[in-house]
Amino acid sequence: MNRLKEIFAFSDEFPLIFTQADFWIFFTALYLIFSLIYKRIKLRNTYLLLVSLFFYYKTSGLFVGLLVFTTISNFYLGAGIYNARAKALKLTLLSLSVALNLFILSYFKYSYFIVDSLNYLFGTSYHVSHWLAEWGNSISNEGYFTVDKIILPIGISFYLFQTITYCVDIYRGKLKPLDSVADFGLFVTFFPQLVAGPIVRAGEFIPQISKPTVISAADFNSGTFMILKGLLKKMIFADYLAMHFMDKVFDAPAMFSGFTNIMALFGYSLQIYGDFSGYTDIAIGLALLMGFRLPVNFNSPYKAQNTSDFWRRWHISLSSFLRDYLYIPLGGNRNATAATVVISVLILAGSILAFRDKTVGITIAASVMLFVSLALAFRGMRKHFVMNINIMLTMLIGGLWHGASWKFVIWGGLNGLGILTYKYWRRISPWEKSENRVAVVWKIMLTFTFITFTRLYFRGESMEHISAWYRQVADNMDWSSALQVLYQYRIVFVIMLFGYITHWLPVRTRECIENLWAKSPLVLKGIIAVITGIVCYQAYSASFQPFIYFQF
Repeated sequence: MNRLKEIFAFSDEFPLIFTQADFWIFFTALYLIFSLIYKRIKLRNTYLLLVSLFFYYKTSGLFVGLLVFTTISNFYLGAGIYNARAKALKLTLLSLSVALNLFILSYFKYSYFIVDSLNYLFGTSYHVSHWLAEWGNSISNEGYFTVDKIILPIGISFYLFQTITYCVDIYRGKLKPLDSVADFGLFVTFFPQLVAGPIVRAGEFIPQISKPTVISAADFNSGTFMILKGLLKKMIFADYLAMHFMDKVFDAPAMFSGFTNIMALFGYSLQIYGDFSGYTDIAIGLALLMGFRLPVNFNSPYKAQNTSDFWRRWHISLSSFLRDYLYIPLGGNRNATAATVVISVLILAGSILAFRDKTVGITIAASVMLFVSLALAFRGMRKHFVMNINIMLTMLIGGLWHGASWKFVIWGGLNGLGILTYKYWRRISPWEKSENRVAVVWKIMLTFTFITFTRLYFRGESMEHISAWYRQVADNMDWSSALQVLYQYRIVFVIMLFGYITHWLPVRTRECIENLWAKSPLVLKGIIAVITGIVCYQAYSASFQPFIYFQF
């Protein structure tokens, strides 16, 4: 009873995270109440809204106020866009909504990044003032916020992107605004996907708000299966491997051989997949148990046979968001807009800054200027330049979204180059349409290896750590100790092998496993759930890791 009081007490000492037992006590309690009121739609929606706000408070404390502010402001901006008769006014209100959301995101996520870049470029010594924290402390009188550092609210990108899709879709005439701010609040704050996605579009979720709750046997079976699968992914394939192998290597790559560094990089590809897809599996499963459907966010991404296919399978909700709300507005593959030029200049300048070397910077600038000059001079090259520049910019911005560091821009740029390279290679590749198993396996392994290599810039602690990784691989592979490394970390590598095997299982095999779960008696389901929980929490007890995507 005391533990239950601690969980529901208004304190940030016990955050509600899917991998903690506290969350499942919390969910059991809220689900019991939900089972009593779910038939009354308005009461159900209000209840889930309050639960979601409480969940976010327990996860992010007083930042729940920011969530409420963005929800209310975008609700009324969306209504204003719909009711405005003049197109100029509609565009003004939409611009205000987008600017407000991006300002909030930029303040919390990119303040230090922008100021540090400007200081380096102009030799100034500007600093970031956390005026929002000072204002918050003046209200609470408890010194809640630390004023010397801006803390990123968990999941801020996800709920801000959702409010952007709402206003943009109203402007485009694809959506009518909701009449109730409470219903809109439920769309923005629905707790299963609130802090780490998937990014839910208004057109996908809003129609469900007014419908009666229907939870079929298939929904229950699928929901519970997704939850257990997600826990295994997150707590075994992600947390355990990270704590016992990857974190040690990436924290000090110079202390390990090149072989160990490479194995850690391949392990990280499994970790980040297990971490993020595991979270979204749990989110989708929880939503199904309450009668709501969230979009699929991963589709066996490491089965991709090329880089374009990979980004259609990985973080699908973000990839489609960037496509529909960034790539297409920039001009898609039809033309380059003024925004294309502005963003290109900013990213080019930033990329030069990233290397902090005048020779490298001049080389990059000269190469880009030469390429642009050729594109302008020759019509054929101009066509290809226009067709591809927006793809590259979208990937670069997508990289920056993942982290306020130029190493993330490099990561995005490498993925962009991978997409563009495949775009031209497929025209001459003799294996492009081949269904030969050897050719298919080769394409999958080549794509997987490339994607894994780019992750070095995603996981590396800094450019110095990344340089150390390269040095070890180039100068100190130490093949003679490879077997010793494999034996020393044998449990880690067995789990890695098992993780990749399960990922690459044929679709039919995976469907068969889920069907067996659906057909099994309830008692057997309970036994499997208990065993899964014991295994996960035994591993988790010594390897707590926050969700990687909480930082986005």
